[in-house]
Amino acid sequence: MRALVARRLDGPDALELIETPVPEPGHGQVRIKVAAAAVNPVDLAVSTGGAVQYGVTAAREQFGLGWDVAGTIDAAGPGVDLVEGTAVIGLADLLGRPLKTHAEYVVLNADAVAPAPRNLDLTAASTIPLNALTALQALKTVRLTLGKFVLVTGAAGGVGGYAVEIAKHFGLTVIASAAAEDEELVRRLGADHFVSRTEDLTAGVQAIVPAGVDGLVDAAVIGVGAQEAVRNGGQHAHVQAGPTPPHLRDITVHQIFNHANRADLTELVVLAEAGAITTRVADTYPLQEAAQAYKRLANGGVRGRLVLIP
Repeated sequence: MRALVARRLDGPDALELIETPVPEPGHGQVRIKVAAAAVNPVDLAVSTGGAVQYGVTAAREQFGLGWDVAGTIDAAGPGVDLVEGTAVIGLADLLGRPLKTHAEYVVLNADAVAPAPRNLDLTAASTIPLNALTALQALKTVRLTLGKFVLVTGAAGGVGGYAVEIAKHFGLTVIASAAAEDEELVRRLGADHFVSRTEDLTAGVQAIVPAGVDGLVDAAVIGVGAQEAVRNGGQHAHVQAGPTPPHLRDITVHQIFNHANRADLTELVVLAEAGAITTRVADTYPLQEAAQAYKRLANGGVRGRLVLIP
């Protein structure tokens, strides 16, 4: 099979599309024939060596690429309750694997996959797992109750957009921060209030809720500058694997590095089928043109996800 890997960690120009044996699932694992796999900023970070520099994975001779996947189970190991032929979405959440989802086949633990939304094609479904799972787990971690105020930074992005939608589903009051030109988009996603990222974020938020928000999902990774908009004793979800901001004013900071599990993926599938979360495919590329997709993502300005099709 063909698989995309990074060996020299020199960015998109150094990516290699290799021929390698089709992997076999072991106990508790499934093999997925990949229909679509989204490209995410974390893939760029791996390809450039940033993930190694951050210390979130060890140096290796070869890194597989791709976290998101949608496809069909074509083989299952012992101890698996999913049957061959099932359309699924899944997440390869371990950075250091030599082969991942930017390939024709991928083997994942069965708990890292769930039956795909019945009302979405697999290209659209492939954009859900990484970003929506990160948003869901961030919101579950900050544990805000009905009607509480949550600030979402980077609200027009992959994680931020899902955080806005899921927060509204949870009954929260959402203040969204993004570029001024994205206000219409984030309000359509469900934001109750909007603060342009060119404004003073704390002042903008306090004009809406003077005491500060109850919780923060910092998808733009602003750090302390966003935490200043949180009330004393509030909750801060830091959506990055790097160093966490300080716990100022008795604010609890949670470092969010998502983990695949079927329960959360299934919850997202239910939300997708109900229309509570939406997918955004910016464009598709054949697997052999993966470097072009990576370069386009690196250049910025992509709204939605670029998706590789084997």
